[in-house]
Amino acid sequence: MDSRRERDVDGFLRADGRKLVNGSGREILLRGVGLGSWLLPEGYMWRFPDAGDRPRRIEAMIRELIGEDKDVAFWETYYDAYIAEPDIQRMAEEGFNSVRVPINFRFLYGGESGRYHEGHLAILDRLIGWCRTYKLYVVLDLHGAPGGQTGTNIDDSRDNQPELFLDEAYRRQTVELWRMLAERYKDEWIVAGYDLLNEPLPEWFSMYNDRVMPLYKDIVRAIREVDDRHMIILEGVHWATDWSIFDEKIDDNLMLQFHKYWNSPDTESIQKYLDKRDEWNVPIFMGEGGENNIEWYLGAFRLYEDHDIHWNFWTWKKLATVNSPCSVAMPDGWYKLVDYLEGGEKPGEAEAERILADYLHNLKFENCTYHPQVVNALMFRPPVRIPAVFYGYHGEGVSYGVGSKGRSGLGFREQDGTDIRFTDSKREKANFQHGRGEGWQPDEWMHVRLETGDWLAYEVKPDSGGIGLRRVTLRVWAPDGNAVVEIAAGERGETRIEVTGAAWQTVSAVVSATLPPGPCRTFVKAAAGPLALEWIAVE
Repeated sequence: MDSRRERDVDGFLRADGRKLVNGSGREILLRGVGLGSWLLPEGYMWRFPDAGDRPRRIEAMIRELIGEDKDVAFWETYYDAYIAEPDIQRMAEEGFNSVRVPINFRFLYGGESGRYHEGHLAILDRLIGWCRTYKLYVVLDLHGAPGGQTGTNIDDSRDNQPELFLDEAYRRQTVELWRMLAERYKDEWIVAGYDLLNEPLPEWFSMYNDRVMPLYKDIVRAIREVDDRHMIILEGVHWATDWSIFDEKIDDNLMLQFHKYWNSPDTESIQKYLDKRDEWNVPIFMGEGGENNIEWYLGAFRLYEDHDIHWNFWTWKKLATVNSPCSVAMPDGWYKLVDYLEGGEKPGEAEAERILADYLHNLKFENCTYHPQVVNALMFRPPVRIPAVFYGYHGEGVSYGVGSKGRSGLGFREQDGTDIRFTDSKREKANFQHGRGEGWQPDEWMHVRLETGDWLAYEVKPDSGGIGLRRVTLRVWAPDGNAVVEIAAGERGETRIEVTGAAWQTVSAVVSATLPPGPCRTFVKAAAGPLALEWIAVE
């Protein structure tokens, strides 16, 4: 196990100004992964249409297909298979130090009416035990509150209304649910904190925004009556992106959370969160983001790291995917379930049972297809190919250098790090919806132009330090027909490559590198320009 991560994951976490520190007073940056669709199944992760877009609709379909008794058995097996000890072990081996656990309140109330389901609480206890063993902090996330906090599929809404904010009974039930969880885990140091509500109130329900902070205050008051050690985590409204509701710092051990799916991975897109961090002097958390492609991950998660923002990737596992670490194989005949949800023919009980049994078998970690390239992108770990525009976000002199002052519009971020500009002033494509879509798409026009003396720094994290060799490959173009590019890695000398011909080409060199443990920068410099750079690959 990584010794540094073992030192970091040690004792109760707490907010200390803008930082998080562990029980030993050591600063830690959370790098985590979400356990989406486990305790709150989401239809898009099952490749289901709207008729199966939330837990209650998926449950109804399975009940109709195989009967009530077999339905109960299906779900208990599902909970055991979807996230098991091998999943947690691999997360730890990959270098993650935390998990975010989305919980549906109905999962906890699944037993006798009006009482908590002790068997399901035991599943949560079991996960926490594995995380304690493998040193992963646990963020408990109320993803589906009583009545629903969003009025959409993601909180298992019954009537597409945010009934949590419309019915006092649901409000009281939510407060008592958090009191119960705080009482249960008050002495459990591996629990990092309590994420009170996932993504409350999309903008079309903004008329209820003024009800969120009063509810947060009531929940915190109930938690603090039984637990004064765990961190409180608050999300903004409108998919956690709108922090205008945060009018009062309601606890001394507090972290604020935003989510990021739609927009460009640049500082401008998160500046309002950085400003609130400075204003309140609290840590901030990108608690959910992903559902995109590897190129976007490289830009977005570099952005968080360079700004000391804690992060959690969404999500660990889903059906037939290429953009999560684990892909569940689609069972033969799965389309028959999809057709049935869309009003088609009902599969026979035996056939439906076989399809669902295959799905449960395929859910196990050892039966999934694993995508290490996704994790490498999140961790900036070779082998990795980085779009040129995603050099670091630390500003001039650290992440880039301009040889000749007074130039602008050449692909460099402004001094304050809030803008990315390209040689032809185009912006990246970002036509996707929350949680879905084709994602960010790089193109040939998306490059950075370097003049003589200009340089860029790309940070990667080798598995270990020492002197070694690193292969660096560049996609480049010499607009004037001739240029020289200089490559350096770590703290050793440079390698120069001549680029000839006014066309895009791929050049490669083996660079001698001194690699200290932890982050290591690879530099690309135009020794003689101009030079256009589209991407850099490091092995």
